[in-house]
Amino acid sequence: MRYIPNSPEERQEMLESIGLSDTADLFRSIPTDIQLGRPLKITDPLAEPEVMTAFAGMAAANTAASKPSFLGAGVYSHYSPTVVDHLIQRSEFFTAYTPYQPEISQGTLQYIFEFQTLICQLTGMEVANASMYDGSTALAEAYLMAQRVTRRSKIVVADSVHPEYRQVARTYTQHGELEIVEAAFDEKTGRVSNLSALDDKTAALVVQSPNFLGCIENTERLAEAAHKVGALLVVVVAEAISFGLLRSPGECGADIVVGEGQSFGIPMSFGGPHVGLFATQEKFIRQMPGRLCGIAQDKDGNRGFVLTLSTREQHIRREKATSNICTNQGLIALAATIYIETMGKKGLQEVAAQNAQKASYAARKISEVPGFEIAFSAPTFNEFVVRGPRPATEVLDVVRNKHGIIGGLPLSRYFDGRPNEFLVCVTETMPRESIDKLVEALA
Repeated sequence: MRYIPNSPEERQEMLESIGLSDTADLFRSIPTDIQLGRPLKITDPLAEPEVMTAFAGMAAANTAASKPSFLGAGVYSHYSPTVVDHLIQRSEFFTAYTPYQPEISQGTLQYIFEFQTLICQLTGMEVANASMYDGSTALAEAYLMAQRVTRRSKIVVADSVHPEYRQVARTYTQHGELEIVEAAFDEKTGRVSNLSALDDKTAALVVQSPNFLGCIENTERLAEAAHKVGALLVVVVAEAISFGLLRSPGECGADIVVGEGQSFGIPMSFGGPHVGLFATQEKFIRQMPGRLCGIAQDKDGNRGFVLTLSTREQHIRREKATSNICTNQGLIALAATIYIETMGKKGLQEVAAQNAQKASYAARKISEVPGFEIAFSAPTFNEFVVRGPRPATEVLDVVRNKHGIIGGLPLSRYFDGRPNEFLVCVTETMPRESIDKLVEALA
């Protein structure tokens, strides 16, 4: 979209119409001692072709775009069919506002309903909302929902849940009554092991599968442990493509499933915008945050779609509201819906299988390099932790600077006492040749 500024003559005409002679008069109410008093340190005005050239130069400085990257950790490189980007840019989608008036919003409400249906099918849950900002804020909402449902105030969260998700959730809830206790993962398997904090005061046990270390949790065992003390099991899924291969959290006993839908056709985009997933059991529906679209009938008996069980006012009642987030990622949810329906069941299964197979090949080849080993024994999906002979930051710097490969994420960024470990992610977009080059670089 082009930005066309007003001409000097037009600006002067507007000033005269409100009785002013200079633009500076608009800021007379601001004390002079806090005004900057000088021009901003920015470039002189540029013509549009010059602006485009300048931006192209900035984009060229992003050398990561031209290097094989084995980064994952919550944001994943996946192929997205061109139809996704094409359809979401149609004006009726691109400019749509919140569908509070169903009589003029049937298209928007229909895709919201389809999105909810697809998320229920993938998670194995009975109801899903119309999306949230991202996976981390969805987790924070799950904390609060578990508190409302159980009337308890203790959250036990595995420290193998994404560290940034845990930070967001802690920030989100820090001024409330929740007590957050972390449960350690096993040093051999990479799965959560220490559940001693579970008791009759626990509102929820929160785990991620596949977890931040790439390990697939034994969700059924964890559900049994949580339910034994009357707590809910919250399962976080940061890599949504795993739904195409693994048993759904609902099948394994989860009560609430939250996650990040970025893998469903959403560009990485330097961290956002993405789309949060939130699904639960129908008996908890009135405690679920966010919007919910349902099917209704008009006076003639025709099927229609409406927002239901949650009015706009619910989200602005402050302490009485189930959520204080007053919007969602509607356009991004549409993109995810188009991706899932374009790929279909078989397509999602194929993509997930390629992720698992390529990651398994990479892990096996890396483990054959002297000095390197796979850190944990639990099964993985498309990420795994490598333990090397030297600090991971040094190893990855050499791999990047000498071989032109972004080899992974050092775990020392998030965990103390793990200087030699790094997280490697392999998706369907990574060719075998690039995997072999990483192995050669590590060797």
